[in-house]
Amino acid sequence: MNKNTAYLFLRLSMGINFLGHGLVRLTKLQDFADGMAKGFEKSWLPQLFVQTFSTALPFLEFSIGLLLILGFKTRIAVMAGASLIILLLFGSSTVENWEAMGIQMIYAGLFYILISRTDDNYLCVDRK
Repeated sequence: MNKNTAYLFLRLSMGINFLGHGLVRLTKLQDFADGMAKGFEKSWLPQLFVQTFSTALPFLEFSIGLLLILGFKTRIAVMAGASLIILLLFGSSTVENWEAMGIQMIYAGLFYILISRTDDNYLCVDRK
């Protein structure tokens, strides 16, 4: 039972983290997207791609966070979260933001735990 409870708390923590990121950014979507695009001006990534991704990112974060909190479609949510982290790592590398990449690697490790321990995801909507 302890491993199920531990999984619940990690899933909820990641869910609240992602939901919070998305929610705060959705309230100032254009400013967030413009600021992120500005931060990638020196990158070789096309600005249209960066602007589109920056606009979609809060919606993705919010959705992944909500699914994790509810424990609904958890496998899809953790795979989506891990995939999003990979995209963020790639983007951060194009502007040599090594500090952000270090933090993103922590997220990657936490998603590794969530993915590898999905059998412990007992306290969730998926089990109903």
